[in-house]
Amino acid sequence: MTAAVSKPQRWVFIGDSITDTGRREDPEGYGDGYVSRIREQLLVDDPAYPVEFVNRGVSGDTVRELRQRWQSDVTALKPDLLSVKIGVNDVWRSFDGAPNQAVNAEEYRATLRGLLGEASILECRLVLVTPFLVEVDKADPMRSEVETRARIVGELADEFGAVLVALQPAFDAAVDASTPQRWAPDRVHPSGPGHLLIAREWLKAVRAADPD
Repeated sequence: MTAAVSKPQRWVFIGDSITDTGRREDPEGYGDGYVSRIREQLLVDDPAYPVEFVNRGVSGDTVRELRQRWQSDVTALKPDLLSVKIGVNDVWRSFDGAPNQAVNAEEYRATLRGLLGEASILECRLVLVTPFLVEVDKADPMRSEVETRARIVGELADEFGAVLVALQPAFDAAVDASTPQRWAPDRVHPSGPGHLLIAREWLKAVRAADPD
């Protein structure tokens, strides 16, 4: 797919701050994160690449907020490809003093499954990106909860026939060779190299699943 798109398409990327990256302050609306890096790489490969990139990340979102804006930010846009990355805020709220805003694993699964069911009616290609935490301690409680959400994303990718972009192994490998601060100074929000790593993994997964 990424190697050969023969007609104009619209690709929508939805999620939280890791997708948002200041896209509303960006005159072009892409933000300064992995969405821009994916777009730039594809344009370098093919300057006439016929894809409209739409960033619909909103900082702070959990699946609850995604559900509230799904109609306007996904359904109404009629994407040919939909990339969803959500989950770290669902966990983080339990650790940053707002437990009432946290989303437990069961609600996370049910809400995300419902949204993906709605997306499947659009007959768009689905790409599911797992949440991650740049934390070397694998016994860390927040990391454990994030990994639970990542497993749910993997299960839903199988259920809906979506491309799965698994980010925790990629960040773990990067941290093993350097330091966590190089990739996400606060464990959650990627640095410039961190966003480039996400873009690399996204493109690798989508290209591997490309039937062409």
